[in-house]
Amino acid sequence: MRINIMILTFLIIQLNCYGQLYFPPAHQGWETKNPKDFNLDLERLTHAIQFAQSNEYSGDRDLRIAILNSFKREPYHTILGPTQKRGGPAGILLKNGYQIASWGDVKRVDMTFSVTKSYLSTVAGLAVDRGYFKPQDAVAESVWDTTFDGEHNRQITWQHLLTQSSDWSGTLWGMHDWADRPPSEGSIDDWKNRTLYPPGTHFKYNDVRVNLLAYSLLQVWRKPLPQVIKEHIMDPIGASQTWRWYGYTNSWVDLDGTRVQSVSGGGHSGGGLFINTEDQARFGLLFLNRGNWNGTQLISPSWIEEATTPSAANANYGYLWWLNKKGSSRYWEEVPENVYYASGFGGNFIVLIPDEQMVIVTRWLEPSTLGKFVKLVLDAVP
Repeated sequence: MRINIMILTFLIIQLNCYGQLYFPPAHQGWETKNPKDFNLDLERLTHAIQFAQSNEYSGDRDLRIAILNSFKREPYHTILGPTQKRGGPAGILLKNGYQIASWGDVKRVDMTFSVTKSYLSTVAGLAVDRGYFKPQDAVAESVWDTTFDGEHNRQITWQHLLTQSSDWSGTLWGMHDWADRPPSEGSIDDWKNRTLYPPGTHFKYNDVRVNLLAYSLLQVWRKPLPQVIKEHIMDPIGASQTWRWYGYTNSWVDLDGTRVQSVSGGGHSGGGLFINTEDQARFGLLFLNRGNWNGTQLISPSWIEEATTPSAANANYGYLWWLNKKGSSRYWEEVPENVYYASGFGGNFIVLIPDEQMVIVTRWLEPSTLGKFVKLVLDAVP
């Protein structure tokens, strides 16, 4: 019998990973190791951590103030979901699953803003794994209310929403798509009456459309998305019970006779995922090991591969994950191109470095310094 070489290679890689990676048990202390156990340069690693600690996000620690200051250019912008004051810089470094360094309060639950998008992408992946839809399917086939009415919106696929290239036109939870991060030029009339891009051809970072993805996934799963990810991801990886995923005061819908909140994909208008650094590290470790947690496959490797593949509209963006690809201002020199990461307002990041079996979680790091910080960490690798 001939064995597919690609499948055999994948199985060998997986077996190697299981033999090398440590998975922290649920609700117990995370086993630590000295960086020297992995031949890492302790002095350089210490320098990297000091860099993260000394380059705190410059925005106000009262995140309500930070949000309003950052998005004051947007017409009609308002805060509709929970916010809170944040903590100071914090982070964890994992090597082969072991914690080799940490700083700050890693148990403090903080807003994580658009890192939430990568969790939302995972909820979509769980649905694809179960055959609920394919990324190339039109969303209107599953969400048949008026949300995707019109010639343009009917063409939008799940893939378009996941890659932020749908150019969906409409209003959701009182928020207009055109009012979210509008162009630097023009007026409200110009933005409202713009020519729409064909779905899949133009990347636009837009929280209204990400919230549309969350609403659409709610219609497919038929139960709250926090319950979905708790059951299928967070509980199996041993996450704490302290994380929360919020929507807005007005994002409640009637679902099969039950009032359910549609969650947001970030904290741009409040809400999103509130979570501690340790739980973020567990989530990162799951992805580092291709969706397998200590021998149990929670999400398919094929989904992770697709989610971290460059999209047609933006080579540095997959399915709500950022990629380190050349040809973009986001590219980090001397950092492997297979590095990918979740990114959120205020300097919240989960960075995956597959070549070194490393996970970096950092909170409240000045966003413009992330690339340098990752490079400093890699400088400690022999």
